[in-house]
Amino acid sequence: MICFPNAKINLGLHVINKRADGFHTIETVFYPIMFCDMLEIIKGKRQKAKGKSLNSESENTKVEIFTDGIKIDGSIKDNLVYKAYQLLDNDFDLSPIKCFLYKTIPMGAGLGGGSSDAAFAIKLLNDVFDLKLSIEQMKNYASQLGSDCAFFIENKSAYVLGRGNELENFEIDLSKYYLVLLYPNIHSSTSVAYKNVLKRGEFNEKNSLKNLLSQPIIEWKNCVENDFERSVFETIPSLPNIKQHLYDCGALYASMSGSGSAMFGIFETKPQLTDELKKLLVFEGEM
Repeated sequence: MICFPNAKINLGLHVINKRADGFHTIETVFYPIMFCDMLEIIKGKRQKAKGKSLNSESENTKVEIFTDGIKIDGSIKDNLVYKAYQLLDNDFDLSPIKCFLYKTIPMGAGLGGGSSDAAFAIKLLNDVFDLKLSIEQMKNYASQLGSDCAFFIENKSAYVLGRGNELENFEIDLSKYYLVLLYPNIHSSTSVAYKNVLKRGEFNEKNSLKNLLSQPIIEWKNCVENDFERSVFETIPSLPNIKQHLYDCGALYASMSGSGSAMFGIFETKPQLTDELKKLLVFEGEM
């Protein structure tokens, strides 16, 4: 079976405070976009797959992952698809599988690519092995793999609180708009972004993203913020210029996604991008 784990963007992001458990309380809105990886899972034996295997020859494991596209460093045991299999295997004693993962969504970009791969792996394993897991059960497994993993189970726009794992349905339709997604090929460290971010201290209901995003999109430029931009822009100085270029090309709203370093612009129609922005383009299309 094959699926296509997609990315997300953040429509605003407020960092409220640091929690006792070491995580941060945030407020954001996740919006799914059709910029996708490709994941295939097959039970039992298959012909030799193309691509680089994350498994070393000495590892004795029930799951083997082959990758292509963007290079994935590290051991198989660090891969979230592998971890998703292990979670379900612990409860259901699954038979061995082979996976093929084609990476298109860059890492360290604030797009949730690894989290999406993990969530879609759970959904795919549920189908492949006919586990009959409910949505809530799959969300529970996904939340054990990362703060934003559970979002990709239902994969629809959501208002997000807590450490990124408290999801509420949030109806917002951007389907008539056009998305431009840029990646400067620079990895942004989430831990460094949190370390340097200026926290708000308390939740402000009046200026909550629920209220701010209910305004016409033309107003977002003046009120919807990603709190990570101030600190991340200092470490990656090309990003504020990219944001301004998006506005110069006619974006209604432009922002960094998550803790970066991907930047996006929302337009009324397909824009004429500058040659400089075209070099950074990784996805464009209707939202």
